[in-house]
Amino acid sequence: MSLRASIDRFFQHDAFGGILLMVSALAALMVANSSLQPLYDGALSSYLAVTLNGEGLEKPLILWINDGLMAVFFFLIGLELKREMLEGKLKNPRDVVLPGMAAVGGMAVPAIVFAIFNWGLPTMEGWAIPAATDIAFALGILALVGARAPSSLKVFLLTLAILDDLGAIVIIALFYTAELKIDYLMLAAIPLAALVWRNFQGAHRIAPAILLGTIMWFLVLKSGVHATLAGVITAFTIPLKDKYGKSPLHALEHGLTPYVLYGIVPIFAFANAGVVLTGISLSDLLAPLPLGIALGLIVGKQIGVFGVTFAMVKFGMARLPHGANWMHIYGIACLAGIGFTMSLFIGGLSFADPALMNEVRLGVLSGSLVSAVIGFAVLMLASRTAPASAATAPAE
Repeated sequence: MSLRASIDRFFQHDAFGGILLMVSALAALMVANSSLQPLYDGALSSYLAVTLNGEGLEKPLILWINDGLMAVFFFLIGLELKREMLEGKLKNPRDVVLPGMAAVGGMAVPAIVFAIFNWGLPTMEGWAIPAATDIAFALGILALVGARAPSSLKVFLLTLAILDDLGAIVIIALFYTAELKIDYLMLAAIPLAALVWRNFQGAHRIAPAILLGTIMWFLVLKSGVHATLAGVITAFTIPLKDKYGKSPLHALEHGLTPYVLYGIVPIFAFANAGVVLTGISLSDLLAPLPLGIALGLIVGKQIGVFGVTFAMVKFGMARLPHGANWMHIYGIACLAGIGFTMSLFIGGLSFADPALMNEVRLGVLSGSLVSAVIGFAVLMLASRTAPASAATAPAE
């Protein structure tokens, strides 16, 4: 195999996205704890403005990344969700039951763990931070295990993570909306109506949809609702099949994926993972906010995902994924504790105070790192054991 072919194969490997995220996070940590830290903070806090006759947007660079670039990230998630619901893993309800309920447990229990340490404190606002799962990071770690893990585990983890992201989108919409400006929200209904009409018409061209989606993003942002939701809504209006029988959704998803995974997500990680470690002691890690996040990701995800899966199989409501044993499921439950991108994103919505955000980064990075290491070790160990000989049949 040629060097070029080897490089191409590596870039196409599922693990590459996770490795790139790790490198971006490590780079952010190094810069934030070096002499470049003032330049790093200064660049992220510098204001960029797009205005016309005094009207428009003026935001620091960090918010252009979190509100703008991440809207594209959520647009891709929306495309994946629509495709999976119409023709993929979410189409058959029987295939969704087990990972779907595991996702619910994996969101509820971490939030409860967080609440135990932060109840009655101002930091309770960050209750949803440990409820998230980073798809790219988790799948990247699973890919490092390779063929030693049954292929059904990837389907299980992918479905769980997709539904977890869907839950995160609902949480953002319900709990992280600022003061509403109804006039802008009503104006946003105009491009939305045009997008819906194009979807029912089976429109072939993608550019008008992107333009309408961008206008809706601006109006939603000005309305007080978090603008990333406009990305998801726009995605659901992209036709799966156009009037010529082609798929704009597939084409857009295929073309957008490398830019999001290898560009937008690493940029987000670099901009948001720069926790300042100077002066941090064990007592800082044991503060309610970082401790609640870290234990929510490590303990809460394990109990939520594994506990619900175990209960459903033992009560005859589902089967284990084909070829998997309970140690495999425990390993997946650990990988679900890699919150990273989504947890940092929700943390940014929860707190504006730089000191609190530093605590958020500390909790997310420590919890995600421990979850990744445990998950990888458990899955490697599980590959040496025999798969479950039988699983309870699903209830009729």
